[in-house]
Amino acid sequence: MEKFQAVLNLHHKHQSALGYGVVTLLTAGMERIFSTAVFQCPCSATWNLSYGLVFLLVPALALFLLGYVLSARTWRLLTGCCAPGARAGCGVGMRRTLVCAQLSGVAALAPLTWVAVALLGGAFYECAASGSNVVARHLCPGDDPDCAAQLPLVPCNQAKAPVQGLLKELRAQSQVLGWILIAAVIIFLLIVTSISQCISPVSFMQLKFWKIYLEQEQKILKSEATQHAAELAKENVKCFLDCSQPKEFNTPTMKDWQQISSLYTFNPKEQYYSMLHKYVNKKVKSQSIRSSEGDAVVPVLGFVDSPGMNASTEL
Repeated sequence: MEKFQAVLNLHHKHQSALGYGVVTLLTAGMERIFSTAVFQCPCSATWNLSYGLVFLLVPALALFLLGYVLSARTWRLLTGCCAPGARAGCGVGMRRTLVCAQLSGVAALAPLTWVAVALLGGAFYECAASGSNVVARHLCPGDDPDCAAQLPLVPCNQAKAPVQGLLKELRAQSQVLGWILIAAVIIFLLIVTSISQCISPVSFMQLKFWKIYLEQEQKILKSEATQHAAELAKENVKCFLDCSQPKEFNTPTMKDWQQISSLYTFNPKEQYYSMLHKYVNKKVKSQSIRSSEGDAVVPVLGFVDSPGMNASTEL
């Protein structure tokens, strides 16, 4: 039992890292299945380029859009933004733009993994490049028309011996591009992470406490909301069956829910760990908590709006 608890604690501690690792492994596995079981290069000068690019880029685009769909922060940003009376303005627009940029960075993990693994495998690139006139002019010496005509047959091992040897060069190009992409992504992530940590207005230990607080708040909110909803439902059903009037039952208003559902913004003058924390402290003052002077979107605090990889639109 103690070992199981230790594994569970490890999972909670490294939930985001494990989530990203699972996404990466699933994407890589899916690419391998596609390249071996589904992909069949037509070996045609007309179709090779488009067929190879479709398999290389369209699944990546689908994974990118899926990353948006599965992010709780996306729906926190979009829900109610077009409703009558929704807030609009330069400040709100800038904050939403910054949040969209952060969402795009997270959503790009799976598609970049797909493209990198596909390039290392080489099948998609070999098919696409063999149908490209630009690649043909580069590979075929002296613009040899016979070489250019035979090049689309190379992925199927149907070209003549001298031209068939170009398959190794195409595969080498693909793998070099794959490693360049991997290195570029790692360097970019290192730079962005370092900068976001360097400009963080919150210390390292406070960030750790912040994450613990959010985890506990979400857990308690779900538990209390479930109990509250059950009591309200029980009272309504009882009144319906007994044909009686319901008792007074306090529950948050629509405006209350809207305020705690808005995107979190950091203000150095006020120390609030979530929109709910901000709401209960400002409610007495009858102030709107959505934005105030000095509020800003801090990249390192992006986890406040999406507590974990498995966060969804549910509580």
